[in-house]
Amino acid sequence: MIAFGPVPSRRLGKSLGVNNIPDKVCTYACVYCQIGRTLRMEIERKPFYEPELIFEEVRKKVEEAKKKGERIDYITFVPDGEPTLDINLGKEADLLEGLGIKLAALTNSSLIWREDVREDLLKLDFVSLKVDAVSEKLWKRIDRPHKSLNLEKILDGMLEFRKAFKGKLVTETMLIDGIDYGDEFERIADFLAELKPDIAYIAIPTRPPAEKWVKPANEETINRAFQTFGERLGEGRVEYLIGYEGNAFAFTGNIEEDLLSITSVHPMREDAVRELLRKANANWSVVEKLLDEGKLIELEYNGKRFYMRRLKSRETGSPVVR
Repeated sequence: MIAFGPVPSRRLGKSLGVNNIPDKVCTYACVYCQIGRTLRMEIERKPFYEPELIFEEVRKKVEEAKKKGERIDYITFVPDGEPTLDINLGKEADLLEGLGIKLAALTNSSLIWREDVREDLLKLDFVSLKVDAVSEKLWKRIDRPHKSLNLEKILDGMLEFRKAFKGKLVTETMLIDGIDYGDEFERIADFLAELKPDIAYIAIPTRPPAEKWVKPANEETINRAFQTFGERLGEGRVEYLIGYEGNAFAFTGNIEEDLLSITSVHPMREDAVRELLRKANANWSVVEKLLDEGKLIELEYNGKRFYMRRLKSRETGSPVVR
């Protein structure tokens, strides 16, 4: 499903998601990815869906949400892969601008060294860049990039983008347990001081990750990163992205379709599912039916139960590099 939500976002308020990349085509195979393992690793941009189809799907969702009195703060490119792999991203942004809602993208930054990618992202109002590491060894360990990508070019591309971008720029640094960060936080902080994001977010996995060994970093590590970033950027510009985003998921008419579209890119906690069912005047039998049909799967993470649409990327196997 191309358009989903609106869903609660810890960065964007109420966000209507645009899934412009099929499951799961990406430039990275991040160990913590909530979507699961990367099926096709690629770095060449290409078309995936017709821009007009994306516009039509989003327009319909916007109308449905408005009828239900749902607020939409942003239309956000947040797909089952890396959004900038879509060569039509700029065209889609031009079309969606006509809906009169701010546009955002959450990107892993891997293709921002390309001028055409930077030009497409300049059309948006809000861009989130991933900065998990600035040293080669940790970058490869955590993000597991396509073998032809170059970290230095990516970091330079971010700085170039920052010079021209007039919207809100944030960064996200995901912290996981079992990693020896050494002096990496100081290195990241130095880079962020040069990049000057509006907010530097420090995140931990809050949804089931691609690799079972992945756990959130401990409080001491999170606090060390926060203090280090704050010293270089000023504490008002560093925030945690570690809390649960809430249960304000939108019901737009068809409860099964809404559950499957949201959970295809956004695993939902059990209490969030129950709240959505309550809004739809539906009961838990809807979930049981989708579980029985193999359309939905149940996952446990950090003592919480999550529900996610069954995707090929959740099956075992290594990422395919192309």
